[in-house]
Amino acid sequence: MLAILTYPDERLKRVSEPVERFEDELRAFLTALEEAMDAGPGGVGIAAPQTGHTQRIVLVDCSKARKPVPNHGRLVLINPELTTWEGMEVGREGCLSVPNYTGNVIRAVRVTLQAQDAQGEAHTYHLEGFEARVVQHEIDHLDGILFLERLVSRRSDLFQRKNYLPSPSKG
Repeated sequence: MLAILTYPDERLKRVSEPVERFEDELRAFLTALEEAMDAGPGGVGIAAPQTGHTQRIVLVDCSKARKPVPNHGRLVLINPELTTWEGMEVGREGCLSVPNYTGNVIRAVRVTLQAQDAQGEAHTYHLEGFEARVVQHEIDHLDGILFLERLVSRRSDLFQRKNYLPSPSKG
């Protein structure tokens, strides 16, 4: 299982390199990255840099989110590039690499994205709502940016995540 880097690990600030080779080694890494995303709490997205790999790879799957509509299911996005965006909206974000906090961030409501799949084939996606937010968040990781740097206000828009621990048993 790949380990998730957490803030303030300096490796999270690195800018990722494009993927140029679409071979078995890449597919094996994608499988490991998928397992890491699925193991995380509420894992709807993960970027390769969160595991210390500086490649432009993002996985997104909003199909199991509380509000899953609309979404494209599980997306493997290699060398993703946002080509258009429209509408802006404030929304709460969390991150596997910042496990103890969430924050309000302004993101585009609708985006168009070009990316390659695991075989290197190019695709264009039109995303909106929560799925568009997740993709923007994950692409930021490829450029060494955490949601903490995009908070609406550092003073009033960062929140400590609640921990729901089981109550002690009575004996």
